[in-house]
Amino acid sequence: MDAGAIILAGGLSSRMGTNKAFLDVGGVTNIERIRNTLQIEFRDLLLVTNHMEEYQFLNLPMVCDQYPGKGPLAGIHAGLSVSTQPVNFIVACDMPFISVNLARFLVEQIEDYDIVVPSIDGQLHTLFSVFKKSAAPVIEESIKNNKFRIQDVFKDLKVKVITEEELKITNEDLAIAFFNMNTIDDYEQVKKIISIYSNMVV
Repeated sequence: MDAGAIILAGGLSSRMGTNKAFLDVGGVTNIERIRNTLQIEFRDLLLVTNHMEEYQFLNLPMVCDQYPGKGPLAGIHAGLSVSTQPVNFIVACDMPFISVNLARFLVEQIEDYDIVVPSIDGQLHTLFSVFKKSAAPVIEESIKNNKFRIQDVFKDLKVKVITEEELKITNEDLAIAFFNMNTIDDYEQVKKIISIYSNMVV
């Protein structure tokens, strides 16, 4: 696919109490699972982290935030700034069941938009979205103006929202594909899902 994939491995994992990227999910670390899934579809993968030494084992190109401590918007900016691809799928490292079918579908919707973002149950999933590299200067300007929410940049960019109904064409289980693992209870739920859907293990 003529698009890159950017994994955001930031955040404090404060609610989890440990780095959720390194939790065991189906016999591999969560971050390895995400990498392995994305490699099915994307040739160019990039990891955004401010702790590169911890992620060397992934053998992925990495980049640090240019504006550390400013949240996921800064991570998106860092990834887009060095990506070699004009279109990039963005995903956080707390989604163990990401679907390359959904990622491909979102990339295909970019057309002349700057951002494609899915909406599930009325919630925008900005960390399972697609950004054009050309959006980086607008994002940087937002950060410099102390506007750190991802949706802060929407007013200055052309955004396409993909509804839950539109996503159903992919035949994916959206509740699982968009599952966020942020707490110990979430992790226990992930282990239950793995045990039920063992064919989902990468």
